[in-house]
Amino acid sequence: MKNRLRELRSEKGWSQARLAELLGVSRQNINAIETGKYDPSLSLALKIGRLFDLIVEDIFED
Repeated sequence: MKNRLRELRSEKGWSQARLAELLGVSRQNINAIETGKYDPSLSLALKIGRLFDLIVEDIFED
């Protein structure tokens, strides 16, 4: 699944570790999502959307 997570994180000036802390996941988890190796659960995708004030479809695309 393609996503804009790296781009959105960079716009905020956050490291992967900071984003992981805000979401309650590991930095490795964030890296795996950004590189497309892992698709987040629905609950994590919704948390990401809320954090960036975007709908999930604006962050992730099939």
